[in-house]
Amino acid sequence: MESVEELAKKAIVLDPQERVRLVEAILHSLDKPDPEIEKKWVAESEARYDAFKRGELQAEDWDDIRKRYER
Repeated sequence: MESVEELAKKAIVLDPQERVRLVEAILHSLDKPDPEIEKKWVAESEARYDAFKRGELQAEDWDDIRKRYER
């Protein structure tokens, strides 16, 4: 197997469009969801929605939330 340095040297000589495609392929290969984390997110979102329906959580306006975190 080629080293990262060898692969990088080959990638640098590719046309820009081909380099973008290569980067996208590499990133796509890393973007594999963890089924356990997905299950936990689903359970958490359902619990929050149920709490909202029971009146235990209040909704917040998206613009207010965004303003709170703007830099």
